[in-house]
Amino acid sequence: MSVADLPGLELLHRGKVRDVFAVDAETLLIVATDRLSAFDVVLPDPIPRKGEILTQTARFWFDHTRPLVANHLLDRSVDSVLPAGVDRAAYRLRSSVTRRLKPLPIEAVARGYLIGSGWKDYQAEGAICGMTLPPSLRLADRLPEPIFTPATKAAAGDHDENISYAEVVELIGPVLAARVRDLTLEIYTRAAAYARERGIIIADTKFEFGLDAAGELYLIDEILTPDSSRFWSAEHWQPGTSPPSFDKQFVRDYLETLDWNKQAPGPALPPDIIARTAAKYREAYRRLTGDETLFEP
Repeated sequence: MSVADLPGLELLHRGKVRDVFAVDAETLLIVATDRLSAFDVVLPDPIPRKGEILTQTARFWFDHTRPLVANHLLDRSVDSVLPAGVDRAAYRLRSSVTRRLKPLPIEAVARGYLIGSGWKDYQAEGAICGMTLPPSLRLADRLPEPIFTPATKAAAGDHDENISYAEVVELIGPVLAARVRDLTLEIYTRAAAYARERGIIIADTKFEFGLDAAGELYLIDEILTPDSSRFWSAEHWQPGTSPPSFDKQFVRDYLETLDWNKQAPGPALPPDIIARTAAKYREAYRRLTGDETLFEP
């Protein structure tokens, strides 16, 4: 599914991957499509069942993190909010019924390893988000301890920008900033230990948070999926090189071999790249959840 089509429900937002609909004044239906974005461009070819895998992976983690913080999921079936005449089976695994909350204006990023924009910042400044790191670290090195490296939430087509903790305090206040930072690091640390036992290194990940009318904090969007995280093979991790991944880094690496300016429209993906990407998403789900059957090829 590349686009969610739900006549009768108001489409509030069509993101890079998710289509968000209003059920009522307090409830949303979030549909994860099979769209894939890379370098902030939505590519023309969907990855089969990707949206289902993202939704079910996030649901697994939402359940695991519930003792730490509330999340946006509601105990209502997807079928109960779908319009009449819609193919319910097509939406059941890829959709979530959620609270309608006010998102915080930041991405809450936890990093345990030096990669991506963090590596670029470290090479240029020896620091990430204003935090100085030890000298002589290599690409993909494990950091002495996980760090909180927040970012702005960019508009569609723009790039998120790393910001300092002081800037987070300016945006959301000192009490909420500390709560978000501490939760981000606690969830990451626990999830990383769990995943490592199952052969996956969570190099970094990003969370989003929202507030209800009473000011209570919730985890929202998605958590600890191959789209919001870097998942590496623990077996093949070697500092100094970019490790094999179970996420869309595989597609980014392929795109880097093309003569493409990283502007829309994105290039078509060969069938082999699509199939191998889908297999990586399935393998990440299988390893993390232990479910061997839901997403068989």
